[in-house]
Amino acid sequence: MARKLVYIICIVFLISSCKKEDNIIPNNNAPYYGEIPTLLLENYVNRCYIDLLGREPLDDEMIEDVQFLRNNEVTIESRNQLLYKLQFDTTFIEGDSSYNQAYFHRFYDLVKVRLIEGASNSYINYQNSNWWFEYEKDSIAGNMINAYKRLLEYNKLNDILKSKNQYRNGVISVSEVHRRMIYNSIYDDINMNTFNYINAIFDNLLFRYPTNYEFNECKLMIDDNSTQILMGSSGNCKYDVTTIICNSDEFFEGLVNWTYITFLGREANAQERDELMNDLVMYNDYQRIQRIILSSDEYAHFD
Repeated sequence: MARKLVYIICIVFLISSCKKEDNIIPNNNAPYYGEIPTLLLENYVNRCYIDLLGREPLDDEMIEDVQFLRNNEVTIESRNQLLYKLQFDTTFIEGDSSYNQAYFHRFYDLVKVRLIEGASNSYINYQNSNWWFEYEKDSIAGNMINAYKRLLEYNKLNDILKSKNQYRNGVISVSEVHRRMIYNSIYDDINMNTFNYINAIFDNLLFRYPTNYEFNECKLMIDDNSTQILMGSSGNCKYDVTTIICNSDEFFEGLVNWTYITFLGREANAQERDELMNDLVMYNDYQRIQRIILSSDEYAHFD
């Protein structure tokens, strides 16, 4: 009887030991924005300030913005509101004028870095003073053809200097800001001769080199002032080349790609380029594109 009882106990033990148990992995809950650690929120706010304003937030700003996100459960909408504030709030801030002023100054600097090696305003003014001196000298000498050419170069650089406030005030578009950056003597000096210039504008703005057809059309327009067709539009001079390229769908694709590289450190994939390019063409709102990217979990490192 005792042996039988021992046998039964062993059978029960074996059966119970073979029972399948659920494997519970610690901290494997679905992500919930309200549970994001404060350090991650602070890192996100800090990054937004640096990328959009070119500076870190002050202590009071950090506390206020982290609490704002926390109070709104760090939703995409709350991140959008924070980003919109940094882009457009005109409230005076000591030492920074306003977020709006700082944002557009930062954008202006980023475009200069992209296209004219970050030339400072003081350097642009120095170059402009040289052009003005040559203009006056030729004017006094009666060489009005050369004087006009000097004045044209002066105005091109002056247009760069005016572009920050004109873009901020809605006088010019993001396309025109970029067009001015590739239509001046500084960009010409960086990319000397027509061959380098044409390849540079395609590479810098469209992230590709021109086809043989595109190159030849551009060259004839620039060197011979010959009427040609580029990207479906006609033109007969260097100004027309820059205008056509900076108003093409490919330019907007390139702008989306540059923004991804600037803020995410990678190129946009085909779907991202298409979706945001169409958004940019539809709304003509580059700041909206920035907010879409900077409010993402990928940018915030919440994923």
